[in-house]
Order: sequence, then C-alpha cells, then structure tokens
Amino acid sequence: MQIDLPEKRYYGIGEVAKAFDVNTSLIRFWEKEFDILKPKKNAKGNRKFTPEDIKNLKFIYHLVKERGFTLEGAKIHLKENKKQSLNTYDIISKLENVKAELLKIKSNL
Repeated sequence: MQIDLPEKRYYGIGEVAKAFDVNTSLIRFWEKEFDILKPKKNAKGNRKFTPEDIKNLKFIYHLVKERGFTLEGAKIHLKENKKQSLNTYDIISKLENVKAELLKIKSNL
C-alpha cells in the first residue's frame, strides 16, 4: 500500500484518514482497539500522529484490510510476534516500492 504523506513530525487525523482512504471514525476505533497506537493529543484534544504511529497504522491496515484478519486475530498477531512481523512488513514494503520504481523506469524506456 502506497501512502502519500509529506515528511512531517505530526499528522492530523484528517490527513491520516485521507491517506488511508478510510473514515476518521475508523482511525479512532483502531486507536481504542490496538495498544500500539498512541497518538499525542493537544490541549483541544486533537490527535497528532507521529511517523511511528503511521507505520503502525500501515501494519494494522495491512493485517485487517489486505490480509483479512479479524480485529482479534490482528491483536493476537501483534502481541505474539510484533517485532518480527513489523520488520518483515517493512522489508516487503521497501521491496514493493523498489519494484514500482523499476516498473516506472521500464515503462519510460
């Protein structure tokens, strides 16, 4: 999954929801359900997501939306082998980005 977010320290919930093409209510729901999501809140209560939160959201999105895990299944998967799964997902994401770039170069030739 490709997410087009600019390099920033914090992202608003609207930006995040738009990047993932989901409703803001789903992001808030996942925040309650998954312990690894801990966005900061300002004085007004607005959520500010860090790049680490975005990385965790990508992984949750991958498990739930792309691989078809239930919420309970995704929670169990994260608890049992969080570090290994995140590393594997990062590697796969980087390889998919490289593949996309190579295909773009090939089409330009």
